[in-house]
Amino acid sequence: MHQSKMDFFCKLGYGKQDICKVLKNLGQEALEDDVLKELIRMGSKPQALESQAQPSQLKLVARGSCSTTHGGASGLRWLGEDGNDSSDSLRPIVIDGSNVAMSHGNKEVFSCWGIQLAVDWFRERGHTYIKVFVPLWRKEPPRQDNPIADQHILEELEKQSVLVYTPSRKVKGKRVVCYDDRYIVKVAYEKDGVIVSNDHYRDLQNENPEWKWFIEQRLLMYSFVSNRFMPPDDPLGRHGPTLSNFLSKKPVLPEKKCQPCPYGKKCTYGNKCKFYHPERHQAQLSVADELRAKTKVPLAPGKEEERCQRPP
Repeated sequence: MHQSKMDFFCKLGYGKQDICKVLKNLGQEALEDDVLKELIRMGSKPQALESQAQPSQLKLVARGSCSTTHGGASGLRWLGEDGNDSSDSLRPIVIDGSNVAMSHGNKEVFSCWGIQLAVDWFRERGHTYIKVFVPLWRKEPPRQDNPIADQHILEELEKQSVLVYTPSRKVKGKRVVCYDDRYIVKVAYEKDGVIVSNDHYRDLQNENPEWKWFIEQRLLMYSFVSNRFMPPDDPLGRHGPTLSNFLSKKPVLPEKKCQPCPYGKKCTYGNKCKFYHPERHQAQLSVADELRAKTKVPLAPGKEEERCQRPP
C-alpha cells in the first residue's frame, strides 16, 4: 500500500521526500485525498508546475543558423517573429449597422439580431477589430413607424466595445442626425479594412476620389438565408479574389493552371501557341538523334571485335 501510494504521487510529479514525510505524519492508511491536501498545505508543487513557474531563458542563436529545439521555437513565438497570428493577417471589419439590421428585418423592422449574426460570423473567422455603427436615436424606445426588435443586443455590443453610436440630438423638437455613412467609410479607409453593407455610397464616392476607389474595392455585400449571414465567395466578381483573400491582408495566390491546347498534337502554332502542350515539355531527342537511332544497325560479335582491334 505504501509503495502504490508512492508511485501514484510520483506520477503526479511530487517529490519522494515530501510524500514520505506526509505518509509518516498521517500514517500508511491515510486516504489519497488527505495526502494530497497535506502536500498542498506544505507548499509542495509538482515538478511540471515548478518548471512552468520558472521564467524560460531565451537562447542566443548565431545569425543565419536555425534552431530546431523547442526552446528556440517558443522564443520566436514569444518575440512574435513567426508571423502566424491570424488576427494580424485579417483586415479590420466595419459594419453598417442600420443596413444590416434593416436587411435582416426585410426592410420593415430594425432587427438587432441581424447585427449579432454578422458580428458572430466575423468573430468565428478570427477577426479581432470589428466595429458596428448605428445612429444614437436607435437607443430610444421603439415607435410604430420605426419598430426595433431585440434592442437589448445593442446594449450588449456597446459593452463589448463593438457598437459605436453616431451622434444625434433634438433641436426644437426636431431630430438632427449626423451622417453615419461618412463615419463608416472614413473609419474603414483609415484602418484599411472592409465595409460590410449593401449600400453603394455613391454620394460619398463623388466627394473623394480616394474613397471612390476604396468603396469599389473594399465593399463586402451579403445576404441573409434563414437567419444565416452569408457574404459571397467572390466579392469582386467571378474573376476577382476569393472571400478569404478579400478579407486577408496577405492574400494567397492560387496555383496557375495551364489550359491544355484543344488541338493537341495537330496544333500548327508551334511555340507561339498560348495553350499548354504536355508533349512539348517532355524530354525528347532531337530530330537528328532520332534518325540516327532509327538507322543504327547492330554489328555481329566477330565484326565488332575486328572494329575494336583495327588501328585508327
